[in-house]
Amino acid sequence: MKLEELNTLPAADVRPHLLACADVPAWADAVLAGRPYADSDALEAVADRAARAFTPADVDRALAAHPRIGERAKGAGTEAAWSRAEQAAVSRDTDTERALADGNRAYEDRFGRVFLICATGLSGEEILKSLRSRLEHDDAAELSVVADELRKIALLRLRKVLD
Repeated sequence: MKLEELNTLPAADVRPHLLACADVPAWADAVLAGRPYADSDALEAVADRAARAFTPADVDRALAAHPRIGERAKGAGTEAAWSRAEQAAVSRDTDTERALADGNRAYEDRFGRVFLICATGLSGEEILKSLRSRLEHDDAAELSVVADELRKIALLRLRKVLD
């Protein structure tokens, strides 16, 4: 989609693309309300500002659309394809897979949600190091980190929408 299309198409046509970036209706509404955008920097500034306002409920809703790190998203949809590409650098060796699976279980037991990280360009070892470090966070600190990781993913995916 070109920026001109994002600016001029009916909101109902643009909204699904935005929700594929982050399944947060308030965020999509804020991005839509900012139209028209003079350029992609203006779009990204509004999207970034709106993402910094993610609530715990927004984070929980958006996390429902994300697979566990180290697991390949299934399906033919846009979100699944993006997720597979974002996790492409995650090592497929048995030790890393096992460590990520164990870490995911520990994280879910600790925080009650899937571990989320903007994985683009990160190796399995880097992700695992972050996962282990974040297990030491208190609930409030980790919620803040998760919201910021979700923001990074949303902005990365928004750039893909415009490609």
